[in-house]
Amino acid sequence: LGAGHLIGLAVGSAIFVGLFLAWGVLTPLLTALHPMPGAAVDVATAVWAHQVRIIGAGTIGIAAIWTIITLARPVWVGVASAIASSRARAQAKGDAGLPRTERDIPIGIVGIISLACFIPVAALLGIFIHGTALEALTVPLVVGGVLYIVVAGFFVAAACGYMAGLIGSSNSPVSGLGILSVIGAALLLVVIGRTAGPAGAPALVAYALFVTAVLLNVATISNDNLQDLKTGQLVDATPWRQQVALIAGVIFGAIVIPPILTLLNTAYGFGAGAHALPAPQATLISTLAKGVIEGQIDWGLIGWGVVIGIVIIIIDEVLRARTRWQLPPLAVGLGIYLPASTTAAAVIGAVVGWSYNRSVAGKPFGDVARRLGVLVASGFIVGESLAGVVLAGVIVATGKPTPFAIVGDSFATPSNWLGALAFVLVVYATYRWSAGQAAKNAAL
Repeated sequence: LGAGHLIGLAVGSAIFVGLFLAWGVLTPLLTALHPMPGAAVDVATAVWAHQVRIIGAGTIGIAAIWTIITLARPVWVGVASAIASSRARAQAKGDAGLPRTERDIPIGIVGIISLACFIPVAALLGIFIHGTALEALTVPLVVGGVLYIVVAGFFVAAACGYMAGLIGSSNSPVSGLGILSVIGAALLLVVIGRTAGPAGAPALVAYALFVTAVLLNVATISNDNLQDLKTGQLVDATPWRQQVALIAGVIFGAIVIPPILTLLNTAYGFGAGAHALPAPQATLISTLAKGVIEGQIDWGLIGWGVVIGIVIIIIDEVLRARTRWQLPPLAVGLGIYLPASTTAAAVIGAVVGWSYNRSVAGKPFGDVARRLGVLVASGFIVGESLAGVVLAGVIVATGKPTPFAIVGDSFATPSNWLGALAFVLVVYATYRWSAGQAAKNAAL
């Protein structure tokens, strides 16, 4: 719900369109075309999981490609600006001739740091291959993986970073670019590792996922960095100081995140199991890698997803040109691909956030109330994340999957209703409190 507030009504509406296409059009249509025995719920879920989600992947993929195409000019302008700043610095023999707000880390140093980063990346790729059926192909696979990361990483960072700096990381096309990345990696590795034979297929799949993991790190770090730099630009920060801090942030993030993920994996696991954390993107990326390398992917379904994506892109462009509305194609694709249990709450959150902003619009404290609403939504996200980590620690420490359970499974239905009621009351009370705080501050 908090994420829904942050992404806004336009993106939330686009996700709803994707949900409708998935469950109101595609699933019933494919179920009717290919009837299967079993309960209706089970059949529909199976059709969505094995067919509709692949269509959604095609929609996300073409949406991500379109995003890269539309960003070609801004990215080129940005690179040209960095080169121009470097030349101006050289002519002025240092930063003395540049305004403080234009003083970046020199592009040459950025290039050296970037190249240096590929040394540990190559080492990690080599270590990953060691001892597998692909060991004899270590050199070509590592070289191919590094070159792919260099080329694809540039486009991934450009697209994700630009979108994060422009409209926020919540609208960054990480999922779509992740799908494109794994398909590209799998196709490349099929060519390089074709001599490994069927015995090497599982190792190739794992290696493709590992290369994609590096690219997803590139995407998420670019999200964070560009959003920080955009904020700095708005408050007239000194860019090179921010950039040094961001480099330190990447290092400390690499130290902190692995133990947290290990704790969550130990407590819950990912993707499968009664208490496992859902991992829909990871599941799809893994499925695509296996499908490409093992020759089992249904390109026809992906093709239909691409067609749907092209139609949505055309509709979105027409809406943007002639109205104040829009239909972000990537959000539509996510609505098709992600489970309804994941996206429905985000759609509701978008409506709740819009309703809250509308209720305070025009009031003397309206601007403050809207900003407090954003903080409330952010608090929902951060609070749930922190609570999940704490709960994981308790689970690992006690060895019990449900350490705070008071009643048995027989109370599941009443507890679900009580939980839903508590959820609604907490959300209502929190938003009401934020509006009250804004009104109180305005009165002072």
